[in-house]
Amino acid sequence: MTAFGASRYRASQRRLRLFQVFATAVFVGLLGSFWQIQVVDHERYREQARQNRIKTLPIAAARGNVLDRHGRSIADSEIALTAMIDAANTSAENLERIASGLDLDIERVWRTLQDASDYGRFEHIVLKEDLSQRDLAFLQARRHAFPEVDLVEGMRRRYPAQQVAVHATGYIGKASRQELAMREFLLLDFGSEVGKSGIERQYNRWLTGTDGRLQFLVDSVGRSIETVGEVDSVPGNNLRLTIDLDLQAVSELGLVGRKGAVVALDPRSGEILAMASGPSFDPNQFVAGFQDADWRALNSDPATPLLNRATQGTWAIGSVIKPVIGLAGLQAGVAGPDFTAHCAGGLNYGGHYFRCHKRDGHGTVALVEAIAQSCDVYFYQLGVKLGIDVLGRYARLAGFGERTNVDLPDEAPGLVPSVRWKVRSSLQPWRPGETVVVSIGQGAMAVTPIQAAHAIGGLAMGGVWHRPRIVSDDQMRLIDPDYEPPRPRVATIDREHLATLREAMWQVVNGYGTGRQARLSGVDVCGKTGTAQRVSNELRLRSGRADFEDDAWFVGFAPCSSPEIVVAALLENGAHSYYAAAVVRDLLQVWLLNRPPASLTDSSKTLAESFAGLP
Repeated sequence: MTAFGASRYRASQRRLRLFQVFATAVFVGLLGSFWQIQVVDHERYREQARQNRIKTLPIAAARGNVLDRHGRSIADSEIALTAMIDAANTSAENLERIASGLDLDIERVWRTLQDASDYGRFEHIVLKEDLSQRDLAFLQARRHAFPEVDLVEGMRRRYPAQQVAVHATGYIGKASRQELAMREFLLLDFGSEVGKSGIERQYNRWLTGTDGRLQFLVDSVGRSIETVGEVDSVPGNNLRLTIDLDLQAVSELGLVGRKGAVVALDPRSGEILAMASGPSFDPNQFVAGFQDADWRALNSDPATPLLNRATQGTWAIGSVIKPVIGLAGLQAGVAGPDFTAHCAGGLNYGGHYFRCHKRDGHGTVALVEAIAQSCDVYFYQLGVKLGIDVLGRYARLAGFGERTNVDLPDEAPGLVPSVRWKVRSSLQPWRPGETVVVSIGQGAMAVTPIQAAHAIGGLAMGGVWHRPRIVSDDQMRLIDPDYEPPRPRVATIDREHLATLREAMWQVVNGYGTGRQARLSGVDVCGKTGTAQRVSNELRLRSGRADFEDDAWFVGFAPCSSPEIVVAALLENGAHSYYAAAVVRDLLQVWLLNRPPASLTDSSKTLAESFAGLP
C-alpha cells in the first residue's frame, strides 16, 4: 500500500470510529429517555394521557332564594340549558358558524373570548344561556361538526315578582373586570355571576353556592363516551327579608305612572316592611342579557329607573321637617305656650319677603296649630330664634344628614347645612335668610325617603331610633353566629314635648290639618305633610313644565299612641301633599286593618294568590 493509500485508510477509520461513538451516544440517549418515560415518569405521563381523554364540565350551583317575611318567593333559580365552548380547540370558521346558528353577534363573541383569555380561561366559556328549542336543535344536529361546544344544565336567576321590590332585591349579572379585581371576588372565575345591586349585592356571599364538576371520557374528536366522576354542587343559602309582599304590592301600585319612593318601617325594631321606587324595571332583563343598545337606553333614561330613590336619592323634605324643628324649639325653651306667630301670608326678613303657602295667612297660631296647618310663617320666626346650628343639631339627632346604615349598598347620606358647611363648601358666609328657608325643609337641606321614615318613626317611639334593616336579627344570626343586634339610638326628650308633637301630628290627619286624606276609620293616624319647591312659584307658573311641579311628601304612623308602622311617601312633581297622604293611607290600611290574623307559612303560595284581594 502506498503512503497515500495508507493515509486515506487511516482517515476513513477515524471517521468510522467517530460515527460509532455518535451512534452509541444516540442509542444511549434514546435508551435513557425510554427509561425516563417508561419507568421514572411513568405515572405522570399516564395521568397526562388520561387527562387528554377526560373532559371536565361545571355543574352550576343554584343561587339561594330571596323570600319575603312569610316565605314567599321574590327571587329564585331555575334550570336552563347553556352552550359552552372550548375556545382553545375551535377555529374562526367554526366560531362564525356557531354564532350565526345561535343568533349571536360575532363581534361580541370575540370580545368575550378575548376577555376570557386575559384571565387565562380558554375552556368552558359561556356562549349562550337559556337555549331555545331552535338553538338546541341547531347544536344537536351538528354535534359532530362542533365538538368544542358542550350543552350543560345551568342555573338561571328568576324574579317571579318581576318589578315588585326590585330596587330592594337588586339583580345579578356577569362579574366585570373591575369586580374580578376586587378582594371580595378574587376567588371567582371569569363568567361568574354576582349581585350587582340591592340585597343581591349586599348578601352576595351568603346567596352564592359552590359549583360542582362532571368528568367523562371522550374519544379522539371530543365526543363523550362515559362518565367517570362527579362532584355535586352546593346551592347557596336562602335569605328571608323583612319585607311583606302584600304591603309591597300596595306601595308599588301607589307609584304606578309616577316618580317617587315609598318606605314602610316597623319603628319598634327598624324592620323594613316595604320599599318601593318608581319608575321600576324588570330584573329578568339582566338575567337574559342586554343588547348594548338596550343597556344604554336603560342607563341613560332621564327617569333613572335604576336609581333606588328610597335610599339613593335626596330631595328637599319640605314641611315634614316641622315636627323636628318644633322639637328643637320645645327643648330649647323657645316654642312654649307663650310663643305664637301671626301669619298674614308671609314674613319680611333681611330685605326679602318669604311667603306662606296660604296666601291670606293663618292668623295667630301656636306650635300645635302651626304643625297641623303647616304654617310657614310660624317656623320662619322659630327658625330665626333658634339659629341654623341649633336647627341642624336636632335635625341630625332625628337622623337627617347621615346614613341610616340600612343593610343596602350605596346609601346616600343627605345633607343638613350649617355655618361650617357653607364656609367650607363655598367659601361664603352663612346668610340669615338661609336659616329661614331651612326651617321649612327647603334650601340646602337634602333628605332620603328612608331618613324621613326613620326620623319620624323615632319621634313616634319617644326618641328611640332603631337602625333600619331589611334582614331580621334571626336571619343575621344564621349568617353570622357572632352577630349582635345594633343598639338603638336614644335621646332624652321631655315627655310633655313628645305629647305636644303627637297631638299636633294627630291634628294634621284627624283635625283641622293638611293631611286629612290619610285618615282611617277604626285607627288613629298621625303624620305630617310636606310640599317642597323645585323652582320659584313664578317660574313654575310661567313655564308650565311638569318637571317644575313641587315634590309631594307625607310621613305617617299608626296607631298614634302605640306605633306599629311608619310610612314615608315621596312623589316627585306630585304638586300636592294629599296625593302622598293617600298612598300612605293605603299602606296603613293594609297593614293594620286588612292583614291576616297569623303570618303566612306556605312558601309555595303563588305571588298571584298573595296579591289577590288587594285594594
